[in-house]
This record gives sequence, C-alpha cells and structure tokens, in this order.
Amino acid sequence: MQEELSILIQAQYPLIYLVTAEEDRAEKEIAAISQMKQQPRKLYVWTLTHGMVEHGQARTTQHNTISPEAAIEWTTRHKEPAIFVFKDLHPFKDSAAVTRWLRDAIASFQGTQKVIILMSPIQQIPIELEKEVVVLDFALPSLGELDRVLSHQLDKTRQNRLSNEGREKLLKASLGLTQDEAEKVYRKAHVKRGKITEAEVDIVLSEKKQLIRRNGILEFIEEDETIDAVGGLEELKGWLVQRSGAFSERARTYGLPQPKGMLILGVPGCGKSLIAKTTSRLWGLPLLRLDMGRVYDGSMVGRSEANLRGALKTAESISPAILFIDELDKAFSGAGSGDSDGGTSSRIFGSFLTWMQEKTSPIFVMATANRIEKLPGEFLRKGRFDEIFFVDLPTQSEREAVFRIHLSKRNRDLERFDLEQLSKVADGFSGAEIEQALIAAMYDAFAQNREFTQLDIIAAIKATLPLSRTMTEQVTALRDWARQRARPAAASVAEYHRLEF
Repeated sequence: MQEELSILIQAQYPLIYLVTAEEDRAEKEIAAISQMKQQPRKLYVWTLTHGMVEHGQARTTQHNTISPEAAIEWTTRHKEPAIFVFKDLHPFKDSAAVTRWLRDAIASFQGTQKVIILMSPIQQIPIELEKEVVVLDFALPSLGELDRVLSHQLDKTRQNRLSNEGREKLLKASLGLTQDEAEKVYRKAHVKRGKITEAEVDIVLSEKKQLIRRNGILEFIEEDETIDAVGGLEELKGWLVQRSGAFSERARTYGLPQPKGMLILGVPGCGKSLIAKTTSRLWGLPLLRLDMGRVYDGSMVGRSEANLRGALKTAESISPAILFIDELDKAFSGAGSGDSDGGTSSRIFGSFLTWMQEKTSPIFVMATANRIEKLPGEFLRKGRFDEIFFVDLPTQSEREAVFRIHLSKRNRDLERFDLEQLSKVADGFSGAEIEQALIAAMYDAFAQNREFTQLDIIAAIKATLPLSRTMTEQVTALRDWARQRARPAAASVAEYHRLEF
C-alpha cells in the first residue's frame, strides 16, 4: 500500500483518501515519501484543533487555518510543491463550502506538485468528489514492522534472548494488530511475566478478542462442544474433517488453494448452527459471528456500509478465521427490495459479494439459511461457496444418534432406553425438537420427584407438533430445490431423497 501511495503522489493525483486509524504511523510514512530525492516536497498536516502546521514544526504556526475552508483555500495559494494531509475531515463531508473548496483545489493543482490526502478511520466521501478521489486502505504492520516493534521492546526491557521459533510464533500471532496495539501487548506480557516469551501468544489472542468486542458488530464465539456432539450428517462432517488442515503452510506447499466457504441449507433445528460452531474447534480457528442486524444503521447515510467494511477488515486482521453468518436468508432478504430503504440493503449486499469474490485473506465464510426463496440468487452462483450442503430432517439412525448424544450429556444409562423405539416415535422431528422433548420429559419426572423413563419421553414426543407438520409446504419446497442443487449432508443419499415424514 505504501508503494501505491508513493506512486499516486509522484503521478500528481490531486486528492487521495487514506483510510486508517494509525495516524502517527501513516504520517511518518507520508513524511518519508515527501523526502524522496526524485520529488522532495514539504509536508503540512491539518487538524481542527491546530489548523495547518508544517510537519516537524511547532503547532503555533498554523497560518490562521483552523476552519477547513480556510485551510483548503490556503493550499490553493501555496506556491511550492507540497503534500497537505487533512486529518478527520469526514465530519464536514456534508458542508457545501468544504466540498466546493476541495473541488476548486483539485482544479488549481493541475500541473503542480501538490496533493491533498484526507486521512480518516472512516470512509465518507461526498458524492461530488467520487470521480476525483482515489481511496487507499493503509495496511496494518507487516511481520517485519512488528519484528522491529518487538526488538525495540526487548531492548527496552534488556531482554536479549527469545528463540527464533518462539519469535516467529509470537509475531505471526500479532499479525492484524496495529503498531500501537502490538507495543501495548508486548508491554503487558513483560509486566505480567517479567519477560516476553512465545507463551505470550495467549495474551496476543486476548488482545484480538478485545478488537472484536470494540468492533461491536462481530462476536467472538467460544464453543466447548466438539463435532461429535452433532448427530448424523456424516457426509458434511467428513467434508470438514478432510479440510481441517486447509489453512496450513503444508497445504500451501502442496499447491492447495485456501477454501472460501460453505452454505448450509436446511430445516430449522437440524444442527446447522452447531456444525458451524464446532468446526471452529475442529480446525483450531477463531469463530467470529457477523451480526447483520448491527450492520444496518440508519443514523447516517453510508454508516451501514462503513460498519460492514469495518467488520470485514477486523475479521481479516485476525485471520485465519471462520466468519459465521447465521440465517443468511434473513440477513440479506432486503437486497432486492429496491428503494424501500434508500438502497442500503442493495449496497450492503453488493459490498459483501465483492468482498467474498476478491478477498485474499484466509477467511472461511460459513453461512446457514432456512428459506431458499428469500436468498438472493447471486449467493448461489457456482464458485461463490466451495460447497452448498442440504441438512434434511434426521433419518432414523441419525435420530438414534441424537437421542444417544443428549442422554449421554445428561449422564443417563443408555441401557435403560430403547433408542430404536424412541427414534421411530420421533419420526419427522428435528434434532432441536428431540432435545426439547427430552427436556420436557425430565421436567415432568422431576416435578414428581422420580427418574424419567422411556414412557415419559414418548409422551413428551406425542405431545409435540413438529415443524415438519406445521410447515409441510415449506419443507417440501426446500427439499425439491435442494435435490438437484445441493449436496446432502447425510451419509445416505437414499435417505436424503426420502419425502415422507
């Protein structure tokens, strides 16, 4: 990114928008570019608190440029080649005067060695400037930069030894942190243990969890259950086990591409979300849930898009990771709704699709959906996901596995129960409905101060009306669609095609 910024400045692009929260690091990089022998220029930095100040000079020499209009007008009168950095000008994007002055400045910069860089952690560009501006994201520190930060901290603490393997492990764990965040983590490690070792990876991961919490749109999910807690779905589980090492260096050396993601369609309550959560433990990757409800923000035009960009950048910063989107059909159901929300849903949908198509970071998108008719067709295009799985209602053998799992979790002797009979009585039940029937039976027996029995479970099952009967048309339509377009999650294709309940 720094090389691209240098090229744009040398090529006399008049207006650049630099998206970053690392002001000091970005300013140092721009200062280095300004001192290049090919085209040396002066560097000026504007803030609302100090006006326009030459880089490295006292802040008292601000040229009476506190207001953004005065500062931009001053750049047009400045005769020498220069770079003008405006920090946090985005709150003034709706000001007609500021926008007009920027357009005037762009026009006056033609044929000169002057450039304006708008630096902000939020990308908000007036419509009038969209054709004039080039947007760049300031990259997070590389391994080399983090290595310099770590070396500086080791020197400060007079710690000379850290094994090469431990150093590499710690630096790779630090990828995705800003320079300031990395410095604080290394200081925290020293305060906590008196020295910095590879064991500080846990502290680094703790800092990354804080990143997720501060973001507010992503949720860091820690799942205790393993994939063995999912009854049935052997085809789907086998696919996931086969790719458990897909993000390793060994896979890259072998020539394998990084997997993009998977879409799990199916009847509600059949284990789609649990599969996503347990995959995190299987693959040893952090699981981040993207809350699309929090993405949408009607308080300011463009805010929703900025929320999505920020969430995706945060996810990329701690990659490799799994990005989990539950009920994708609800999250993007308004993507084709026209102007009912001012086009926000369509823009969000377009941004997310573009990110999925172009992302190079090791982020595996794991999405679930219940209503295929509400899912925009673009999601189902070949190549968008590595695989689309369909999770049907559990077969008889899978229902037996579900009963076995839930009875074992409650420390009950399986010999007391006829699992085959229970699975037959629970025909048409989802995994979640089976669990709730079991819990209902336990409550009935607990209220009578006795142990629950086979008959209690059967009674609870017969007292329950499953979704397969209340939503017969919807389930049948989903099965019909999936028969030719999705891969069955169950091991038996014959059972997958079963239509009766």
